[in-house]
Amino acid sequence: MIWRTKINEITKTRYPLVMAAFARLSSVKFAAAFSNAGGLGIITAMNYDLQDFKSEIIRMQTLTDKPFGINITVVPPGVSGIHDKISQEDYLKYVEIAIDQGINIITTSAFQANFIGKRVQEAGCHWFHKCALIRHALSAEKAGAEAITIIGMESAGFKNPYQHTTLMNLTVAKRLIKPPIIAAGGIGDARGLLGALAMGASAVCLGTAILCTEESPLNQLMKEQWLHTDILTEEYHKALYHFALKGTRVPSPAIAFQKEIVPLKEYVEKLMNEAELIVKSWKIDEQEFRLS
Repeated sequence: MIWRTKINEITKTRYPLVMAAFARLSSVKFAAAFSNAGGLGIITAMNYDLQDFKSEIIRMQTLTDKPFGINITVVPPGVSGIHDKISQEDYLKYVEIAIDQGINIITTSAFQANFIGKRVQEAGCHWFHKCALIRHALSAEKAGAEAITIIGMESAGFKNPYQHTTLMNLTVAKRLIKPPIIAAGGIGDARGLLGALAMGASAVCLGTAILCTEESPLNQLMKEQWLHTDILTEEYHKALYHFALKGTRVPSPAIAFQKEIVPLKEYVEKLMNEAELIVKSWKIDEQEFRLS
């Protein structure tokens, strides 16, 4: 089946799948595997200094001839950490390297990135922004973001206490904003993918769902522990839905769909094959899945 959505049209990928930007758990090998499997692999810029970032982009281009993008995480004011002293000029240096290397999909996340989006669009490239709240999505649209990833409260990683569920984010945002939406938060199987598309997304962003694949930099012991996560326990629930402006120490519920460590390509093929079978079970005979 041919999959066509607005995100596919922009990214030129085979499937409506976008890789999450992993802090510390990102690698070019991982991103290349995702691109080679048919999705949009993402290089997390802030995991590298400027020289290494350029080298990794060049290395990525030797590992895949498929589309890929980069992510720049803009640290919000008051959040301490390794990147909290970076200026707008510093962020833009990463942008210039990406543009010079021919990257035309540049994603941003965490805090306002209008200054990055402006430069990206001046260069004729595509700017996607990732945010946790619908009001932030509205701001990103106003600033000119070409696509917006909205993260539901089911997600892992750094959380916002005022997040809505993935379902509410998608269905409400679809009524309020015009740019195509990329869904994130707890999506890990074919029904999650198709559900997100039905609720208004043009693609899904996969994070936890792919962290237990062979190419993931997550260490083997942690992968084994995650695969045995019981998402139905009270302890897990409290750890995930802590309603605070901080990170989580558990994977998203998407981990419930993973039972073994497999190559990323195998995971993606299984996901998309199952999605195709479900679509066909609905008695839709077209050979092309198209979203307007």
